[in-house]
Amino acid sequence: MLDSPAIALHGRRVVDLDRYFARIGFHGARTATLATLNEIVRGHVESIPFENLDVLLGRRIDLDPAAVERKLIGARRGGYCFEQNSLLLDVLTQLGFEARPLSARVRMQRPRDYTPQRTHLFVRVELDTSWLVDVGIGSMSMASAIRLDTDEPQPTPHEPRRLVREANRIFHQAQLGDDWHDVYEFTLEEMPPIDREVANWYTSTHPESSFKQRLTCARALPGGCRVTLLNRELTMRRPGGQADHRMIESPDELLAILAEQFGLVFAPGTRFTCDALDWPEH
Repeated sequence: MLDSPAIALHGRRVVDLDRYFARIGFHGARTATLATLNEIVRGHVESIPFENLDVLLGRRIDLDPAAVERKLIGARRGGYCFEQNSLLLDVLTQLGFEARPLSARVRMQRPRDYTPQRTHLFVRVELDTSWLVDVGIGSMSMASAIRLDTDEPQPTPHEPRRLVREANRIFHQAQLGDDWHDVYEFTLEEMPPIDREVANWYTSTHPESSFKQRLTCARALPGGCRVTLLNRELTMRRPGGQADHRMIESPDELLAILAEQFGLVFAPGTRFTCDALDWPEH
């Protein structure tokens, strides 16, 4: 049975923590501490891949908490920020963390004079100070929390991160090699469920959405490595930034890669509709 009982706490459905922790391999203390937060975040990004495959299959992305739990935990699938960080937000709140949803504009590989849509969700957590966590930003998903109250570079299990404040905007950046790159910008504005629904509709259905135009999967690996799939290109990236690339040559090989590298199993013959999947003719 893929779904878990619709247990209610103060009138709201709660996550089956036993099944979630089994999914991410978490065996630590269920306490609202920084150590617990970091262990949960690390386990999540190493176990639940970022992916947009249902968008390319023409399936609705349902943000109802029961549907998210059924997909990411029960069906052992992945998802993107509205699914990933909504699930994390519910887990943290249930554990007693003071956690809130924040909105952002994704800026990866975009110039500063371009204004992207406000279609990203991440999480702010209050402990000794304010911390940011994000398990839903694809190949840049974070394996630990970072502090909100400093502009200094901060180490993480993968890339160093920093927050750059300019006027009323905060830019989250990651260091790749010697250079710092924008990941997204935010203003600390919260993102209530209705805003997530609207942004999710755009992300999953609008023809100009990047998730309608390309296939993407990503998973953080132990030891600071990452595996990423963009259309037909599979990339294995090591902690120093060195990367190995290979091209996938057929739809059936793609299904095998999804199962082997991301734990995403689809029925034989499944095909993803995406113009960027330009398969070579044989």
